Formats: sequence, structure tokens, C-alpha cells
Amino acid sequence: MQLQSVSSTPASAGKPLITDAEAGALARATVNLAKVWELADAEACALLGGMSARTWARWKDGSHGRTDRDLRARMADLMGIHEGLRYLFKDPSRGYEWIRKPNAAFGGLSALQIMLRGDISDLAAIRDWLEAEGGSPPVA
Repeated sequence: MQLQSVSSTPASAGKPLITDAEAGALARATVNLAKVWELADAEACALLGGMSARTWARWKDGSHGRTDRDLRARMADLMGIHEGLRYLFKDPSRGYEWIRKPNAAFGGLSALQIMLRGDISDLAAIRDWLEAEGGSPPVA
């Protein structure tokens, strides 16, 4: 029996690839999101997977540099959470406040406390919870 050559395919976690241009836009949006969520620098760095304070300071100054796959996925999850909150709350400030409020669905923790645990799956869990609660756009 002779083995046939099989072409390789890129690994995929089921999410579309984020281009460099999209990653730059996500980085700018993430800095803005940190402002409206009133995140401390340490909180923003933790949400972004342990980003250094120095790198975060450069991001706030507009210099984003290269981002790896994990960071791009984290930013996409944060934008998904933001979008979910905008669908759940007509008043944006209520959504911004919600992330810090204790929630019975999370065992009395706030969404931010869950997200700050540092694992990317914690961001995805909050995003998924919001989508299940109706915090996502209607599917066409």
C-alpha cells in the first residue's frame, strides 16, 4: 500500500482568522473599551492575557505593534461582550456598570471578576452567557 500525500490545513479553533488590519482596529477599540469600562491599567493588562504595563502604555499612546492569535481572540471576545451588553441595555452606562456588579448567575462574582481570572475561556464564558441571555444581534 502506498501512502498518498495530503495537503496540510491551518489549525482552526472554529473562529475566523483576524487580519492585521482588523487586529489594529480591535486594539484601538480595546483601548476605548478600557476607558468606558473604567478599567485600571492592571485590569486591562490581565484581560489581555498578562500584557506588560509598558506595552499597554504604548497601546494607549496609539502604538499597537504585532498581536498574536491569543491576544486577537481575547480582543474579539471583549468586543463580543461589549456588543452583548449593548443589546441587553439600552443605556450604555448600565452595561458598563454591569460588568462590576455581583451577579447571582456567577455565584455572586461580577463578570469582571470572572474575566480577570486570566484564562481566555473566562472571557468566552461571559460572552457566551450574554449571547444566551439575548445579548447578541438577531441572526438573519
